[in-house]
Amino acid sequence: GARQYQRLRNVIVNSAFLSAASAVIMLLGGQIFAAWMLGMLHTPDTVWADTMLYMRTMFWGIPVVMAYNLFAGVLRSLGDGKTPLYAMVFASLLNVALDILFVPVLHMGVFGAAAATVIAQLCSGLFCFFKIIRIEILKFQREDCALSGELQLRLLNLGMPMAFQNAVISVGGMIVQFVINGFGVEFIAGFTATNKLYGMLEVAATSYGFAMTTYTGQNLGAGERERVRSGYRQAMAIAMATSLVIAAVMVLGGKAILLCFISGEAKTVEATLAIAYHYLFIMSVCLPVLYYLHVTRSCIQGMGNTVLPMLSGLAEFLMRTASALLLPKIMGQQGIFYAEIAAWLGADLVLGFSYYYCARGMKKQGEKRGKNEDSQSD
Repeated sequence: GARQYQRLRNVIVNSAFLSAASAVIMLLGGQIFAAWMLGMLHTPDTVWADTMLYMRTMFWGIPVVMAYNLFAGVLRSLGDGKTPLYAMVFASLLNVALDILFVPVLHMGVFGAAAATVIAQLCSGLFCFFKIIRIEILKFQREDCALSGELQLRLLNLGMPMAFQNAVISVGGMIVQFVINGFGVEFIAGFTATNKLYGMLEVAATSYGFAMTTYTGQNLGAGERERVRSGYRQAMAIAMATSLVIAAVMVLGGKAILLCFISGEAKTVEATLAIAYHYLFIMSVCLPVLYYLHVTRSCIQGMGNTVLPMLSGLAEFLMRTASALLLPKIMGQQGIFYAEIAAWLGADLVLGFSYYYCARGMKKQGEKRGKNEDSQSD
């Protein structure tokens, strides 16, 4: 907004340096500690080799994921929310298509499933990259490439609350996996098959969330606070409608889609499909809860508050962990299906109060600013 384009380019360079360094650290850490993590999760011996292969392949894709997030973040900061959305939709569809090609057709097994994900992520990153290099104000010069420790520290301070939130959520996912690994191979296969569709369930929610962050920040910077509230209501209405459409597709056609990720003897396939569809049905019916989470959390982030979304991540972790550990003892194996839903609900409770708090503060700031402008005009 200040048209400090040289400063903008320098920020991007320093962000790219931090992203590359983080990607290398996580890649090496993942490869080194892969076996330890599987042991900690009590991974069954019957699937150990395949799981290790899948994890190691996915870890090689960490730089690709980091690049996409950097490029998409740059585009959104410039007001382009469409390109990252198109890239994400394209990657999701490509991932499913490659899964079908690599697994049922070419019989590449778990390596094929992991490779499909990495290739799809790479394509999404390239999609955004080719858009960036055509932007005139991002024509980098030598002077734009100076690294600044002070700037990198500021960037880390902005990003660390969200990094901590994502780390905590990931730990919660590992705890869920730990519980699942005690239920047998068929249950693991069914649960994993449904998780392969999680990206399709969430893709629109994530895209709406990214768009809402940019929209909120732009309007708040322009002093259009009422547009923020109006935009939030409209985004929520669109999100709810989208979640219902996706839920209907998954409920009606979920079994056919899941069969693309399940193989084996007829009896095994039938048992695995029953588990997978049950989990998919529960997530689909509760999908509006997830869409509320993404839109509200992103709106709060757009208001410049990263602490309250972090607290929602903590609530998500606590609810997911508690449900994963307690519900199977009460409801049996099926109890684990509700851990994800409980996590969404826990985050929503925090976010609902957080949005009200931030919106009220934003309104007061607007009223104060209006009074100051009136006094200056007098």
